[in-house]
Amino acid sequence: MNSERSKPNRGLLIIFSGPSGAGKGTILTQLLDGENKLDSLRYSVSATTRPPRPGEVDGENYFFITRQVFEEKINSGGMLEWAEYCGNYYGTPADTVEQWRQEGKDVVLEIEVMGARQVMEAVPDAVSIFILPPSLEELERRLSGRGTEPPDMVAGRLAVAKEEMKQANNYGYVVVNDDFLESSQKVRAIFIAEKCKSTYMKNEIDEVIKGC
Repeated sequence: MNSERSKPNRGLLIIFSGPSGAGKGTILTQLLDGENKLDSLRYSVSATTRPPRPGEVDGENYFFITRQVFEEKINSGGMLEWAEYCGNYYGTPADTVEQWRQEGKDVVLEIEVMGARQVMEAVPDAVSIFILPPSLEELERRLSGRGTEPPDMVAGRLAVAKEEMKQANNYGYVVVNDDFLESSQKVRAIFIAEKCKSTYMKNEIDEVIKGC
């Protein structure tokens, strides 16, 4: 087999954002291990300087690293995006993402809008998708329906959500999550369409036109 033909195309980097309660996690579960599964898709694990909580596994929930190591990665450009919350750093290690992309795997980053902006600036070919709820009323119903937070915290999340949704126009794609199965199908269609772009299909194009 021709070496160029056997070489995998570089994988996609997908930014996945949306307010709490929009249903990002449910959609991703469908794409990673559900009815609309994408075999090439990998979920990027974030790094943090906070200590692991009971039951959390290093490399699965987070990469747990020291503050010194995290700051060294920031200074060396080893973080695609990062932020500091409550005295701890959180961010996306660039090396694992790059390795997967070189292997032809598609990597999804489930991140908030500030981190997404950093990735968009650092990786111009990133595919960005924003998940919207069908309405603020429905978003409030979903957040309240969890029953895990008091009303004042739900109100706070709604206030944050309103600000986050103002950034939806900065994303390449927007999916309104009224039905999670239908929404996951739409996101899957976006992935497939992006993988059919000529810039992604260079190996196939070169192979077909070779000798013309």
